[in-house]
Amino acid sequence: MEITIPQTISQDSAARPDPSPEQAFDESALLGRRARVRPGWRDSGWLHGLIALAAVYLFIAAIEMMGGGLKIIATDPASRQHLDSIYAYTHNPFSALCIGILLTAIVQSSSFTTTFVVGLVAGGQISLANAIPVIMGANIGTSVTNLLVSLAHLRNRQEFRRSLAGAVVHDIFNVLTVLVVMPLELGFGILSRPAHAFADWLEGAAFFTTDPKKFNFVKMAIQPLGNAMKWLLRDVLNLSATWAGAVQSILSVLLLFVALYMLVKVLQGLLKERLAGLFSKTLFRNQGVSFFVGLFTTAAVQSSSVTTSLVVPLVGAGVLKVRQIFPYTLGANIGTTVTAILGALALAAIASGTTEAAMTAAAFALAVAFSHLLFNVYGTVVFWPLKFIPISLAQGYAKLAAERRILAAVYILVVFFIIPVGIIVLANWN
Repeated sequence: MEITIPQTISQDSAARPDPSPEQAFDESALLGRRARVRPGWRDSGWLHGLIALAAVYLFIAAIEMMGGGLKIIATDPASRQHLDSIYAYTHNPFSALCIGILLTAIVQSSSFTTTFVVGLVAGGQISLANAIPVIMGANIGTSVTNLLVSLAHLRNRQEFRRSLAGAVVHDIFNVLTVLVVMPLELGFGILSRPAHAFADWLEGAAFFTTDPKKFNFVKMAIQPLGNAMKWLLRDVLNLSATWAGAVQSILSVLLLFVALYMLVKVLQGLLKERLAGLFSKTLFRNQGVSFFVGLFTTAAVQSSSVTTSLVVPLVGAGVLKVRQIFPYTLGANIGTTVTAILGALALAAIASGTTEAAMTAAAFALAVAFSHLLFNVYGTVVFWPLKFIPISLAQGYAKLAAERRILAAVYILVVFFIIPVGIIVLANWN
């Protein structure tokens, strides 16, 4: 059988001359350039990096403005009167603990609660013994921000399971620390006695007269956005302080979810593998480094809500693991006490050499601040070696909640609002 080859193919092949070496070089170079250009600017690493930085900026700004809006409501004269009356129920330690949880969960800031308590102790409105349980409750209440951040991953079950475990491990650690430390404080004064000793030793330290909040560079960075929000709500829309605070909080929640969506999308894309390697080799390469990163970052930012909730989407995206961020969380808990300590030392320096009443009030303020530090130090000493307990509990709960996602919302409502309100009512029932 004779096989015929189509004439068109042979003619086409014959018509195409072999390329010269120079032409082959130019063509290969052109193909290389096309290969480099083909991915496009949308897939470039630097663009993903810029989007990630913008998302982090919006994320931090949203948390700060959300807390700021709630603080505006809380510091309104009518609200302030209610706050002062609430602290009248701190005579019972369990009621005081729940007041700390409830107030901090509402205003999204343990710094606000601790600073407010320091002022009340300095003014003689509540005693140091009654203030310490409030500080413990503030530690629990501040972790609600992490849980709210984890809810942004609800649509993806695996991401939600990871992010919820990364969020709730902070809360579980604080609850376990309260269960260990509070009975020892009530029985033996393991917080109040050393705190008094430290306060007496450092009272009158005149070199701490500078307000530490002046060096909060994060707040400086987001201040333009906050000022724009304030101008829009107060000057343009002419809203009252309370309404402006409420609207600012709502808009901040929306901004928070937008920032989280941007951040998670970037992390799921080009940056995930790069960041996982970068964090594992640098910031989270071992437990000690992770701990000090959390401590110094939170001391600089002056907000544990910001620093701890910032790693939640990283855990959700699979960039970090719960065991990597646990020491970071412990460091953040200690770092957040720096602001209150420096503020109390500044108060002591100002009061030094004035009236006896002012110096006594400053000493009590120092004692409150140091009791907060000691509470977190005790928790770190106990549960860092036993880290498998909070981590296992967090992962177990997250696995359960990932199957029935309504449990996450139920947990927030029950732990941070329903139980505290119920205990406050029962403890003060006449």
